[in-house]
Amino acid sequence: MMHPSLPVSLIALLSIFSDVLGAPQFGTSSARQSMSLTRRMQPSRNASESAEYAKNLRDATIAKYSAQRNQKRGTGENLMVNQGLDASFYGSLAVGTPPYSFDVILDTGSSDLWIASSMCQSTCAGTGNFDPAKSSTFKNLNKNFNVAYGSGEATGTLGQDVVHMAGFTITDQEFAVVTSTSLNFLVNPVTGIFGLAWQSLASSTAMPFWQALASSGQWTQPLMAFQLTRFLNDSQAGGLEPGGSLTMGYANESLYTGTIDFQDIPDGQASYWLQQITSMTVQGKSISLPTGSASYAAIDTGTTLVAGPPDSIAAIYAQIPGSQPGTGNWKGFYSYPCDTVVTVKISFGGPSWSITPDDFAFTSAGPTSDECYGAFYAIPTSTETPSWIIGDTFLKNVYSVFRYNPPSVGFAALSEVALAMNGKAGGIPSATLGANSAMFTVEPSAAPLTRSFSAVALVISAVLATLISFIHL
Repeated sequence: MMHPSLPVSLIALLSIFSDVLGAPQFGTSSARQSMSLTRRMQPSRNASESAEYAKNLRDATIAKYSAQRNQKRGTGENLMVNQGLDASFYGSLAVGTPPYSFDVILDTGSSDLWIASSMCQSTCAGTGNFDPAKSSTFKNLNKNFNVAYGSGEATGTLGQDVVHMAGFTITDQEFAVVTSTSLNFLVNPVTGIFGLAWQSLASSTAMPFWQALASSGQWTQPLMAFQLTRFLNDSQAGGLEPGGSLTMGYANESLYTGTIDFQDIPDGQASYWLQQITSMTVQGKSISLPTGSASYAAIDTGTTLVAGPPDSIAAIYAQIPGSQPGTGNWKGFYSYPCDTVVTVKISFGGPSWSITPDDFAFTSAGPTSDECYGAFYAIPTSTETPSWIIGDTFLKNVYSVFRYNPPSVGFAALSEVALAMNGKAGGIPSATLGANSAMFTVEPSAAPLTRSFSAVALVISAVLATLISFIHL
């Protein structure tokens, strides 16, 4: 859904943001691991390139949401990578026997898992693709798979194999092996999408990995949590930076302060991670919002900015002196004087959460312009999809928790430890796959898991992990 250099690659990174995964049965792990997120530096763009990028961000959001529809417990963490100056956040998983690692966008706005196949040569080359022939445990389900995104499509077939993520293993996870995508849909090193919404949204109809673990009681606590880093305002940021973490089965108390404010998903509608926006202020002034479902918002780690209904977006910018609606590729966006410090606060029925002015200022109108475009933009309303899409512009400002039972979303204030990670350059995190492979170092693109001792030890470890999984079935 969004990415690297300029429009084309950025668009590709954006596409990546929108899909998911599925999972049938499962093994277990008691490891407590972390998955780090990585991020990429924002390329310099001229005014027309920035406008094209903005247009594709908006189009991708519209297309994404108009198209969708007693075992041992444990905890795990997956360190993430921040790519494209907060454009997207990805983590790692491992597939097959022996296991190979892959980088995937972590997306709470969709529910399918798919990975590019080694057969996808023309449009997927260079991303370290999955070769089913190299896995002794892969099963071809002989079912077609197709998913459409705002900037492209992905097609292939469904299969089953062993999948490792954040210390957990599912021995027959269903996922799509993609053999064709739109041109430039994938950008190295990302190889696919890991959906973290509910099964009802899955194009494959398969149960997502996270939901299979939570529903079977494999997590110590029935929740997963995100901390995302900020590099958008760092002119020295590199192409990929540490992105924060995704934890499964627990919330990392070192990354937040106070209590987590949970609000149930409205009416038990477990599809998107829905929340109702109950209040919003801009520059200290309240914005009038409709009640009920007209103010439902999808909390989406796979969307870069914040999208909302035209009337509400217009009301937001009406509180910012000098703001003007965009035209052409900037349709739906608004500009405002760059020297204006914009403060926005949102409540979902509990405390109000602030968005920093740095996150609200999406981009300047041009290298020499004193006008900036805001990160809130308008999209058409629909009875089939949420009115609001709350993406990383908001989520970088809170510790976000997604709870399986009762179905709910929680937010907490970030700790000093978490805030200190913003703008702190570092190496790209190594893949962190969990208890059974906690001491393994994974090479970046589809490389087999390696360790300081012999490959024989690795194979034995993988076999034991599989046997343990079967014992717990």
